[in-house]
Parts: sequence; C-alpha cells; structure tokens
Amino acid sequence: MAALPVLALLLLLLAAWGGPGAAAQKRKEMVLSEKVSQLMEWASKRSVIRMNGDKFRRLVKAPPRNYSVIVMFTALQPHRQCVVCKQADEEYQILANSWRYSSAFTNKIFFAMVDFDEGSDVFQMLNMNSAPTFINFPAKGKPKRGDTYELQVRGFAAEQLARWVADRTDVNIRVIRPPNYAGPLMLGLLLAVIGGLVYLRGSNLDFLYNKTGWAFAALCFVLAMTSGQMWNHIRGPPYAHKNPHTGQVNYIHGSSQAQFVAETHIVLLFNGGVTLGMVLLHEAATSDMDVGKRKIMCIAGIGLVVLFFSWLLSVFRSKYHGYPYSFLMS
Repeated sequence: MAALPVLALLLLLLAAWGGPGAAAQKRKEMVLSEKVSQLMEWASKRSVIRMNGDKFRRLVKAPPRNYSVIVMFTALQPHRQCVVCKQADEEYQILANSWRYSSAFTNKIFFAMVDFDEGSDVFQMLNMNSAPTFINFPAKGKPKRGDTYELQVRGFAAEQLARWVADRTDVNIRVIRPPNYAGPLMLGLLLAVIGGLVYLRGSNLDFLYNKTGWAFAALCFVLAMTSGQMWNHIRGPPYAHKNPHTGQVNYIHGSSQAQFVAETHIVLLFNGGVTLGMVLLHEAATSDMDVGKRKIMCIAGIGLVVLFFSWLLSVFRSKYHGYPYSFLMS
C-alpha cells in the first residue's frame, strides 16, 4: 500500500513532463488541418489559388506543412504589359485544371499564384525581379535549386511543367487540353481547295507536275524546319522576353540551349534572304535574258547573300559566346 503514493507521484510527474509536448503536437496538428481544409476549399472553387502576402506567408512559408505548393509569380495586370505572363498563365491554368479534375486529385499538392500587384512584398521577400517564375515549395524544408523552374530553357508548355512537377513532387499529372478545332478546320479547308482546283481544271492536271511549284513548297518546308519551328512545337517557348524593370524586349535568346518564337521567325527570314540571293545568282548565270538584266540580278543576289548571311552570323555570335568570327557587323 505504501507504494501507491509513490506510483501516483510518478504518474503525475510523467503527465507533467509529457503534457506540454503533447499539447504542442496537438496544436500543430490542428493548425495543419485548418490549412489543408482552407486550401481544399479554395481549390474546389478555383484550380489556381490566388494569394497575397498574408496568405502566402501563412499557407506556404510558415510551418507546419505536409503538402507541396507550386506557385507562379507573375504580373498579369494590363499596365505591366507582360505578354509572356499571359501566355504562361494559360498553360498554367491547363495544368492546374488537369490536376484538379483528375481522379488522382489529393491534398498532396496545390497550385497557387502571386501577382506582383497583389503581393509585391512577396517578390521583395524572395528577392525576385522577373516574371513569370515558377517555384515549388516542398512539403518539408525550403526550396532547393531544382525547385525553381528553368523557364528560358524548357518553355512554359503545360506538358513541360507537368514533367517538372513530377520530378519535384512525384505527382504525375496527365495534361488534358480543351478541344482545339483549328487543325481539323485548316485540314478541311486545304482539302476543299485542292478538290476545287482539281474540279475546275478537269482533266488537265499538268499543274501537279509543275517543278517550280513543288520546289517552292519543299523550300518553304525546309526553311520552317531549319529555323526551329519543330523545337517551338515541342518546347513551347515564349514569343519574346520583356524585362519588367527596363521594359526592354529581347527577341533573341542569349543562350545556345534555348530560343524564343520570334527568334525562329527572324532566322527564317534571314535564311530566306540568303536563299533568294542564291536563286538570283543562279538565274543570272543560266538564264537567256540580256546581259544588263543578268548583271542587275547578279548584283542583287550578291547583296542579299552578303547582308543576310552577315545578320545570321551576328545572331550566331550572340548565342555562342566566344565565337571569334564576324562579317560586316558584330
């Protein structure tokens, strides 16, 4: 019987020692449950949760957190004139909707957005000076180097973003795009034009054997492919990049590992100029025209080749830093 008071005293001491820790753990679980419930409620209404500074600090930065948050930092207000931000937002919405309405949707990952005009303090806190930027805030710890998406290299296509999300969070998202009828309509229009031509020409199908027409079509295809159009289709890069501080627009990417859509158009134009110059030189040497016209064609051809090749070389030098050669312009 004498051991009973001692046992009771030990139980009281153990309860006193473990009480605060247990209470703290319970409070932590309650806070986490409230956070997840709040995010799930917002995600049920909108796939991409818009956040200001307070929401970001409370739900993304502050512990506890057992979920990952993909945040797009952007500047969508019209006065910011960020065309790339609008294009990236469309792809980001497709990715978030694909996750939100998939059968695999859970509270393991959420998609959020911080607009500069709604959360400039967040941009300052993270020392961020460009938009759009995608960052993964993992469930445990702080973002690492790989948690910042390489937009300039990989582009902002929803499929590329989904691969990056899978790499950082182990969550695989099957991107489902809204139906796009532009392709079938263009194909139908092309078939209608071809059918109309065949009908109008009747039995006279000599135009199908026109070498000049086929050569021109083949040349257009080659110019499109060598300028990087297929790379654009796969990677989905931005059209150009505008510095949010200086307002300067860059149409040529400064790295040899990436490009802008505008850059492919420029390269296509330059390659087309060189090709036209070569065609003129060939015609000047082989045609039956009088000597005066052939001289004019020769001079024009040389001028086109020299000018556009010099521009092509300058673009090459701007992307492959350290390349020592130039012609007419640097």
